Amino acid sequence: MKPGKRPAWDQHSIKAELHRRGMTLSALAESIDMKPNSFGHVWKRTNRKAEAAIAQFLEVPVEQLFPDRYPITKTRILSSRYEPKATSANRGQDRAAA
Repeated sequence: MKPGKRPAWDQHSIKAELHRRGMTLSALAESIDMKPNSFGHVWKRTNRKAEAAIAQFLEVPVEQLFPDRYPITKTRILSSRYEPKATSANRGQDRAAA
């Protein structure tokens, strides 16, 4: 590891850093008028408001804390099985062109 480069953040390191600074997820949630259990789900589900609050408290860019979620992309291709299938008429045209 390069000197001065911090390893990637994970759930345990984020929670540990919050505790080192005297904060819990529940207390942080209450400080921004959110339900504490909504912060508990941040590890499994995207919650932009909770992610932003954690990043702001830790003074770390949200992109560093949750790199798999940021930057936010607009389009996603889930699977090729969702692409429209060629109809028999289309297949006949493809053969005629060949």
